[in-house]
Amino acid sequence: MEERRNSRPASDRPSNPRASKPSGPNSARRREDLPARGGSSQRAGAPRQTRDGSDVRGTRPAPMERDQSRLRPRIFEPDIPEEITGEELDKSLRAELLSLSAENAKVVARHLECLALYADSDPLLAHKHGVAAAHHAGRLAVVRESAGYAAYRAGFYEIALKELRAAHRISGDVTMWPVMADCERGLKNPLKALALAGSLEVKRLAKPEEIEMRIVAAGARRDLGELEAAVVTLTCKELSNESEEWAVRLRYAYADALFTAGRVSEAREWFIKCADVDPEESTDAQERAEL
Repeated sequence: MEERRNSRPASDRPSNPRASKPSGPNSARRREDLPARGGSSQRAGAPRQTRDGSDVRGTRPAPMERDQSRLRPRIFEPDIPEEITGEELDKSLRAELLSLSAENAKVVARHLECLALYADSDPLLAHKHGVAAAHHAGRLAVVRESAGYAAYRAGFYEIALKELRAAHRISGDVTMWPVMADCERGLKNPLKALALAGSLEVKRLAKPEEIEMRIVAAGARRDLGELEAAVVTLTCKELSNESEEWAVRLRYAYADALFTAGRVSEAREWFIKCADVDPEESTDAQERAEL
């Protein structure tokens, strides 16, 4: 977003995610990549051999080397504190893991709990737990979405985009759209961010995510040097709102856009209005109003 945050954005709460088909340890592997079954050559159907021990069907070709690109790569899995059992995870999230085997579900739940635990204090470690969770449950939208947000907070925008796109393909949920757009900004692709902001999916966003998308789009305009366009993007009736949580962010972004565009007196006025709805002083609006 215009101002990087350590806490989760309004959209950073996987709500009502949809789980896909169950995944097991060998679900991503082809039959020919699995270990061969043992058995006696005397069983019915086994190829016969001649008296000299040769195969009656002729010389067999040498076995082909396994295609390494089809094998599931090993990943680094961060240690999980023994006191983390997975039961700490919200019940709605644990319910999303029921399609997994009991053992795998526990591992994923523990990684997700660690992700939440370290989200603010150690974003990089939280990201590593997100990668591990997605490795074990890559077909679950809630897991890919959580991993995407963790990568976003750690600044790995390309990875975040990959995970959030996967979550969208699985569930069809669009709440992560503003974060995806901000990832494009982080990758120095403001035009792609604006393309996301102008897509049809935006019409399906709830008001908090809609406001976040406005803020991201305004930031993309500023990235392009279109300072007045950034102000216009944030000019909306919602600026008069004083009760919703997003009102602080919207007013602050608007005041900052005015300031960047050189409209200092107007900016000071809106920093004051932002401070009026920010009694907890989550922003520096009051300080900037006094400059």
